[in-house]
Amino acid sequence: MNSRQRRGVILLILSVLCALGAFAGVLTVIGDVNSKVGPEVVAYRAKGDIAPYSPLNAGQFEEIRMPKRWLSATAVTDLGAVRDKIALTTLRKGSLLQSDMVVDKPQLQAGEQEIAIMIDAATGVAGKIYSGAKVNIIATFKGAKDTDPARAVIIVANARVINVGKLTSLDKDSSRTGPAEVVPITFALNTKDTQRVAYAESFAAHVRLALVAPGTESVPGPSERTYTLDGDK
Repeated sequence: MNSRQRRGVILLILSVLCALGAFAGVLTVIGDVNSKVGPEVVAYRAKGDIAPYSPLNAGQFEEIRMPKRWLSATAVTDLGAVRDKIALTTLRKGSLLQSDMVVDKPQLQAGEQEIAIMIDAATGVAGKIYSGAKVNIIATFKGAKDTDPARAVIIVANARVINVGKLTSLDKDSSRTGPAEVVPITFALNTKDTQRVAYAESFAAHVRLALVAPGTESVPGPSERTYTLDGDK
């Protein structure tokens, strides 16, 4: 082996040693980062905006992986946690799912029945009604005779809302009157109140909801449940 060949072999060996040194350096850096970041765990984030008080399902979220040490104690790592839950507030697209963002979906209690009615979105809901809220259901009736006064009646006081459906636009033509958009609202009521609501939906001129302040347990007295314009005179 002549001097040129020996020089080539030495350079090759040096190149291999440099490559091994660089590789070892990369492994050291990766190991150092892993030791600082720690193991990764599964978390979930919203695929799109989720309205407050709407029912949740697994399809609304996507799985991501991130270091465990970066997750808060309330981060959801199992999508089973959203079963029978509703959003407590608006969940924005990309928001990391936290257990304090959801609450249990209101359920029927003994002796209660579900009944759903369509409510004018503009005058009866206005984005304020949510699952778990209590409302007064108010129906307005025309007088049975032309000489009889129209009246507004609180047909059910402190009705418990268990679900607020999606806003629905109604097809309208020039001959049709009524709301342009409605929202299905589901209540949990006893048998008598269920009948009152069904009657109002069938025969009242309008049915509206009045949100009751949280924590209110009292109900309007008999003299407060029915209103006529003559009563203000």
